[in-house]
Amino acid sequence: MRIRAIRTLCIVLMLGLFMMFFVSQCGKKQPESVTMKQAFIKTVINDMVAKFGKEHARRIETGVKQVEKLWCDADGNDEAFRDFCTNNFIVDKNDLDKAFERLEVSFETLFGTLLEQERQFQWNLQVDTGPILPVDYLLANFSLNSHVEEDLYKTKIAFFVLLNFEIKSLEDALKQGDKWSRQKWAEVRLAQQFTSRVPSDVSQQKYETYVTADNYISNYNIYMHNLLNENDERLFPEGLKLITHWGLRDELKAQYAEADGFPRQKMIYDVMQKIIFQEIPQVVIDNPDVDWKVSTNEVSGKSSDNSREGDTRYQMLLSVFHAEKATDPYYPLYPSKIDRRFQRDREIPEKTVEKLFEDLLTSKEFKRTGQLIQKRLGRDLESFDIWYKGFKPASQYSESKLDKIVAAKYPSVEDFERDIPNILMKLGFDQETAEFLSLKIEVDPSRGAGHAMGAGRRSDNAHLRTRVPKDGMNYKGFNIAIHELGHNVEQVFSLNKIDHTLLEGVPNTAFTEAFAFLFQKRDLEILGLHTDDPNAEHLDALNQIWSTGEIAGVSLVDMKVWRWMYDNPEATAAELREAVIQIAREVWSRYFYPVLGHKDAPILAIYSHMIDGGLYLPDYPIGHIIQLQIEEFIKDKNLAVEMERMCVQGSITPNLWIQQAVGENISIKPTIKAAEKALKALS
Repeated sequence: MRIRAIRTLCIVLMLGLFMMFFVSQCGKKQPESVTMKQAFIKTVINDMVAKFGKEHARRIETGVKQVEKLWCDADGNDEAFRDFCTNNFIVDKNDLDKAFERLEVSFETLFGTLLEQERQFQWNLQVDTGPILPVDYLLANFSLNSHVEEDLYKTKIAFFVLLNFEIKSLEDALKQGDKWSRQKWAEVRLAQQFTSRVPSDVSQQKYETYVTADNYISNYNIYMHNLLNENDERLFPEGLKLITHWGLRDELKAQYAEADGFPRQKMIYDVMQKIIFQEIPQVVIDNPDVDWKVSTNEVSGKSSDNSREGDTRYQMLLSVFHAEKATDPYYPLYPSKIDRRFQRDREIPEKTVEKLFEDLLTSKEFKRTGQLIQKRLGRDLESFDIWYKGFKPASQYSESKLDKIVAAKYPSVEDFERDIPNILMKLGFDQETAEFLSLKIEVDPSRGAGHAMGAGRRSDNAHLRTRVPKDGMNYKGFNIAIHELGHNVEQVFSLNKIDHTLLEGVPNTAFTEAFAFLFQKRDLEILGLHTDDPNAEHLDALNQIWSTGEIAGVSLVDMKVWRWMYDNPEATAAELREAVIQIAREVWSRYFYPVLGHKDAPILAIYSHMIDGGLYLPDYPIGHIIQLQIEEFIKDKNLAVEMERMCVQGSITPNLWIQQAVGENISIKPTIKAAEKALKALS
């Protein structure tokens, strides 16, 4: 009874805050009496029930109350409210279905067009079209989407949806979703689009903040040949330019295959620490004209200015936080970015996600995997061994050989795009499906590490962004491109082959990441470089638990940093820097120090997603967990056929999706079980 009373009190307080918010933000005058307002709403409901019939009473009451919560003075007086509800409530089921169909078609056009506008206006910042011009920044900050939500309310389209279609809570979806028809699911997703009313200026400010942060990250490159060790030696080849963190991390991973790779790994790790602590000289960022002695931070060349970057990295994160926080009052059901990410976007409670990660990181299998890595390396573990790449089947191909193979095969972006049908057929897609998919995917030369952007209209195409240097695509670029191709295939299936475009996509980003990982791990197979290593399956299982644990730790840092920012909303960039470093050290010491040593290592703070992703990182480990569940299911099946079957389920709740896909809930048990089996076999 105590719990129920507390829950009831919380609901009452939420509703009270909801009403207070819309009174202040929409310009609605405070009613003379709450009782009088309630009486008016009850009169409207009773009059409509009398007109349309008692059998529609529940729908009428739900719809009228949903409209009233978001109705402002600017939308009309009480009589305008009454007239709107009375004139726009649909009784006949056939008429309601027709209205739904027209809304679905129109929204596909609307949101698809908005996506295309943003893609085009950001084109020159994201795609390598040559030097960035001042006008490109202005174009990238323009977004029609910032005004659409308010316009949908002003034109009463949003109110029509709220009047005729019920908003279902996450709790309702979890309890009842398995009994809903596809049409019902699409109607639920339609109504859920109108649970907020963010003013266009606030929305525009948030959009511009993310564009700025994304551009900062996309152009954060380090020219590796310009790095000098303590003996003034250059350890990296000329022309190697790496974006942080992706490029630096992947180069560090590649060095495991090189007999003399350890000094280069140490140097990369030092660079990462300079970035985390913001001790990196400003002048070395994206600049090929200066040399940088990393150990002493000395700069030479066309400039000898070794002034540190400052706290720009953390100011970007802080700006993203403030932009999100400015929208918090307009989401009464999701009053923080944390709530929106977990309750609305992922539809998996934050505590559930956190427990998944903690259970994995504290498992004996994760610790034993670390012990096996130490044995295989023949040395004490370093902090950067969280990126150990040695769990690969035996291969006669070094990274440099792979670079040559890939460069010869894909000297340009166009060559990769032309080969997509062949790539897909090697993954098991029949020729007709492969050609269909390839016609719906366009490949662009990326300024960043790589990216997959889906379409919003079926008449439009998905876009794959990847980096291709002048001397041809390298292996790392190919590996990333195959990852992005996995995203694109999911995006094409879940838009073009689905029954309702309102269900377009997958439940959350983790699911599309799972498909991207499925493709990425088959990169050598696509190149025709097969292996007969009898331990391939076991090695893959250990790679899965290790890589999932690594990104789970980074995700815990991301989650804790957002909690800290909400607890300290007035913090400066310098204070945020110290907090992020402290949180990264605490997470390391709790979960990784028992496995790798090096107490208080800060390396978990290097991920660029933390700066421009808005609490995006947890999708990666969830994606790894889901990937392994799908891998286990499709072992004796065709990847292509099963992928299409799974993707056309669309954006239903995560657990329902995975249950229908593989017959079980989201769980780390398959990951742990596979690792346990592998450790026994390889020990």
